[in-house]
Amino acid sequence: MSSIQGYGVHAAGAELLPLRYDPGDLRPQDVEVRITHCGVCHSDLHLIDNDWGMSQYPFIPGHEIVGAVTEVGEAVRHLVPGDRVGIGWQADSCGYCEWCRKGEENLCSQAQPTCVGRHGGYAEAVRVNARFAMKLPEALDSETAAPLLCAGITVYQPLRAAGVNPSSRVGVIGIGGLGHLALQFARAFGAEVTAFSTSQVKESEALELGAHRFVHSRDSKALKAVEGTQDLILSTINAAQEWSAYVGALRPHGTLCLVGVPPRPVSVEAFPLIAGARCVCGSNTGSPARIAEMLDVAARHNVAARTESFRMAEANQAIGRLRKNHIHYRAVLAN
Repeated sequence: MSSIQGYGVHAAGAELLPLRYDPGDLRPQDVEVRITHCGVCHSDLHLIDNDWGMSQYPFIPGHEIVGAVTEVGEAVRHLVPGDRVGIGWQADSCGYCEWCRKGEENLCSQAQPTCVGRHGGYAEAVRVNARFAMKLPEALDSETAAPLLCAGITVYQPLRAAGVNPSSRVGVIGIGGLGHLALQFARAFGAEVTAFSTSQVKESEALELGAHRFVHSRDSKALKAVEGTQDLILSTINAAQEWSAYVGALRPHGTLCLVGVPPRPVSVEAFPLIAGARCVCGSNTGSPARIAEMLDVAARHNVAARTESFRMAEANQAIGRLRKNHIHYRAVLAN
């Protein structure tokens, strides 16, 4: 494709405007993908506003991409034109560092995000290193699969890293864009699942999505009742919490894992960590191999994002609704 049309942002916090760019010659290791769907992730909003100080303007946001391969570089062997693929947060890595050699490309210091220093998925097409374009199982619907490429792997990775299995007890803080997928994956692993939320109205949906139990996290008695019961608690929210209460809810060797970014430093007392050999950690998306595995699990266990659909030209409308927290779980743009 000689040029690619998309919707880009030219300054921090600005609205998206039509943007056309020349992708240049296709590199030997790259693929070009004609985009059918792209999820609207809260990370896109952070990049639009330059909250993380890493945005490079102008750029086209979008990193939850589903589409069809239209062109492959001369070094690509595992993909052919017509393959339906998914692309997530990462578009490239160095390929030779310690972490790339271990198959943990998401930890590569030279990792290239899909829409930082390059153009992403709010567009008609995108180019990435073919290693980061994963074939989608036929059973997955393109629209509901798109958010799996970031939100899905973000919650799947810590579940797998923690060795969650049918004997595990897993808590999920926040029943939103990330949390509603975490509940589904934790249930697919056979775990006993507890949903923590400040919103009592989320209870029925949390139970429908896979939770065995709902805890209103502003109810001190309810939190006290689950003290010492959880092997893993996954925090999917971007709000400050009384973290000591969640550490107290952990069993010995339990882990509180953060995948949402609270606005203030996370503070916990050391003694409960030491006394119960508990830990607090974070998790960083996942490697291409782990994403492919996650997609397969989603297909076999009917894990799917709950989505609201917008036309690609309605990207500003979707972003505006996301700013106001008016999206019911995940927004997806469609070409």
